[in-house]
Formats: sequence, structure tokens, C-alpha cells
Amino acid sequence: MKEAFLHHLWKFKKFDTQNLRTVNNEKLSIVSVGQYLELAGPDFFNAQIAIGNQRWAGNVEIHINSSDWYVHNHERDANYDNVILHVVWNHDSEIFRKDNSEIPVLELKNYIASETLNNYKSLMTPQSWINCEKDLKTIDDFTIKNWQERLFFERLERKSLLINDLLQSTNNDWEAVLFCLLAKNFGLNTNGAILFKMAQHIPFHIIRKEATENENLEALFFGSTQLLQVEKEDRYFQDLKFRYFYLLNKYNLQTQVFEPLQFFKHRPDNFPTIRLSQLGSLYSNQHNLFSKIIHASTVAAVYEVFNVSVSTYWKTHFLFDKESEFKNKKLAKGFIDLIIINTIIPLQFAYGKAMGLSDTDKLVGLMNQIASEKNTIIQKFGIFGLKATNAFDSQSLLQLKNEYCNKGKCLECAIGMQLLKGN
Repeated sequence: MKEAFLHHLWKFKKFDTQNLRTVNNEKLSIVSVGQYLELAGPDFFNAQIAIGNQRWAGNVEIHINSSDWYVHNHERDANYDNVILHVVWNHDSEIFRKDNSEIPVLELKNYIASETLNNYKSLMTPQSWINCEKDLKTIDDFTIKNWQERLFFERLERKSLLINDLLQSTNNDWEAVLFCLLAKNFGLNTNGAILFKMAQHIPFHIIRKEATENENLEALFFGSTQLLQVEKEDRYFQDLKFRYFYLLNKYNLQTQVFEPLQFFKHRPDNFPTIRLSQLGSLYSNQHNLFSKIIHASTVAAVYEVFNVSVSTYWKTHFLFDKESEFKNKKLAKGFIDLIIINTIIPLQFAYGKAMGLSDTDKLVGLMNQIASEKNTIIQKFGIFGLKATNAFDSQSLLQLKNEYCNKGKCLECAIGMQLLKGN
């Protein structure tokens, strides 16, 4: 038994409310359960109840056992002076206010239908992966689709936190924010944090000024990430190094030491040398990049913007000093899809909110045009009956697993609520 279940029972009145009595056998009626706070202090604020012929307005506190009141030291906390009812599962101790008046107690276990309790126990019984894995196939499509939409926008809200922080640090420069997000996502999971720091370290006005010459951007990117530290005989390496120190002096930039970029376990096409060159090409070839991205409404339009490859040198190299077979090394469709999911959609969402615009259909429409991500979480959901057919589905399922299933928040999940009702 968890307090969250008792909160759920009280909030939605999932018990027999017709014949309620306190543990002192006084008739109890609920006029209003109050507002669920989920903050410090009593659980429900401004509830209204009637005990006997007396009507009360105040707060309601909920515990498993009555004695938890003292375990949590509520008797010393002024926030609990206005508690008018103590709702518990098991009454094992009388509770008194500071003025020694007894707080009325409702023992809920006497008013819960056995079916409700059994559904709860079934829902909260751990399984091999998630609690409801055996019952997912029984949930109707309407419940699933509505819950997925909420999960999707919850995930965007969470991703917006980083965007809002970047806006503050860049004086609301949306182009600079885009650059930071793109750098992070060009680095993928392994090098994303380092390239994100790189993008924050280089003032974006320098990127604007130097974008006309791709070699200068590469010099800034490679130099800032310590890829030009080890001496090499390669002429292009020497040229980039010369440019880098020239730009350091020109803009009075300070060098900053980051963690080494990782090449190990990456396919050559994902080497940071290639990704940094592609990022440089993007900013050299595309002007007004933010405007193009923020107004893109189809994946075809985004693919056109990101139709870039590496600079000439990197078409025959993956590393300095090691020539390889010629290859254009354009951004792959799957990689651009990840950019849409992790950069473009969150940025469009955050920008719309900032501008007072709401275009949720456009965001969902874009995600529906992209294939589902492939990972163990999505595969597992598919095994248990929730299949992802596009990126909208997969993003909502990732939010479900990470923010609800992993945290045991079944009673805050639409699927869990449906199972609790017994379908």
C-alpha cells in the first residue's frame, strides 16, 4: 500500500461516500475533497466536509497509518494546524492538534470495494519489465491515443527547459540557441556534451561573420575541441591550425579544455571530424537557417535544408593524415530525422510558446512523417502490444517509460487509471 493510492482514492472519491463515519462513529459527508497540492504541507487544500451537523473548511492530510502524523513531525509544523480531517488506511493512534483538540480520522479501508483493491494490487505487482505489461493489449485505442498526445507534449515541455536556459544565456538569440542544439545533436550521445560546450564557448556572432568561409568554421570547431593539438604533417591540418590561432587573436577568444572527443566504437561516417565538417558546411551553405527551420512544415523541406556534405578534404579522409576512398559523406536521412526529433520540433514548440502561437497539429504532423526510432524500449513496448509506427509514437513511449513506468507513477498514468477501473 502506498500513499499515492490513497491520494488517488480521495481525489476521485473511489470509495463508498454514502455511509461514511469517523473512527469515533460520527457521520461524515464530503462536500469537496479540496485541491491536490503535491507540495510541502497538507495533501489537499481547502476541502469542505460535514461532521455531524457541523460544516468544516480546511485541509486534509493522508497517511497509511494514523501514527505517521507523528513520524513526520506534523505536530510541530504550523502548516498542519488547519487540518480538518486525517484520512488513513489504518487507524492506530489518536492525533491531536497543538491545542490538544483531537483531529477527526477517516479509516478508508472500511469503504473500499474489493475489486478496486484487487485491481490496484494487480497493477502494482512488479513484472519483468513494467507493471502493466500483461494488460497493455486490453487498453482501448482511444485511451492510448489521447494519452500518447499528452506524453508527447510533456516530453516537449521537458526539452524546452534547456532551450529556455540557452535563451537566457544568449540574450534571447534564437540563432545562437539553434547552433548550440545542432552542435549537441551532431555529436550524438557520445560526443554531444562536448560539442554543446564548444558551441556555447564560441560566441555566435563569430559564426555569423565567418560562415562565408567554411575553412574558418572548421578551424574554430576543430581547434576548440582540441583536434588540432597533436602536430601532423598534413597540409590541411596545418592550414586549419594557422586559421584557428589567427581567429583566436582576431576575436580575443580564450582557449578552453574539453574532454577528448570519442572515435572509439563509432562508424567512420559518425567520426567527430566528419560531423564537425558537416556542421560547418551547413552554416556555410545555408543562410537564415533559423527562419527556414522554424517555418518548415514538411520533412521534405527539412531534408532540403540539410542536404549538405563535408568539405572537399573530408571527402577523401576520415582522419588527418590518412587518405581514404572518395565519398561525399552527405547527412543521411536517418540522421536528419534525429535532428528533426531532437532539435527542430522542440525549437518550433518553444518558439511557438514564446511568440504566443499554438500549432500543435503542425508538430504532430511532422512527427507522423518520420519513421519510429529503434531502440530496446520501443521494441519492448511492441512485444507487449504498443507498437510505434512513427516518431510521434516512439517519442511518447519513451516519455511513458522514463517518466512513468520507471518511476512507478502508475496512478498518474492513463493506462494505469484504466486498469485500476477494471477496463
